[in-house]
Amino acid sequence: MTAITLDQANRIISAILKRGAKLNCRPLSVIVVEAGCKVKAFQKEDGSSMIRFEMALGKCYAALALGRSSKLVKVRAEEKPIFMQYLIAASGEQLFPEGGGMQIRDKDGEVIGAVGVTGDTEDRDEELAAHGIRAAGLKTDEDCKDLGRRGGIRLQDK
Repeated sequence: MTAITLDQANRIISAILKRGAKLNCRPLSVIVVEAGCKVKAFQKEDGSSMIRFEMALGKCYAALALGRSSKLVKVRAEEKPIFMQYLIAASGEQLFPEGGGMQIRDKDGEVIGAVGVTGDTEDRDEELAAHGIRAAGLKTDEDCKDLGRRGGIRLQDK
């Protein structure tokens, strides 16, 4: 398995912040983590509110823990609240089911990390996460949906 590089992580963050400025987003905080959810890079724009690091990391944790975007994790939380309460507790309350966290995949579809974006609306955070991944020449889950099974997870079910 390949690991996300610092250069790739910085390119993702740079692309997200640049696009966020172009779209006149509220101050953003962006984190990129390795597949094991260890921090590779983080930036917080001036004016970002408190605990943005924790929120962005929680979105990454949700995406990696459940093998889907944190926005889809939120959908699962709404469908099965007791199940999600258990998972949040089991994760030591690290899992944050809110849009803006996405797995990062390499050219072969292998998960090499995740990105978490927080600061604007849930939909905008999610859009920016996908933009940053693609701007760095990497892939989202959606980009890999036709590759079949990866790591025990059927991408089509996402």
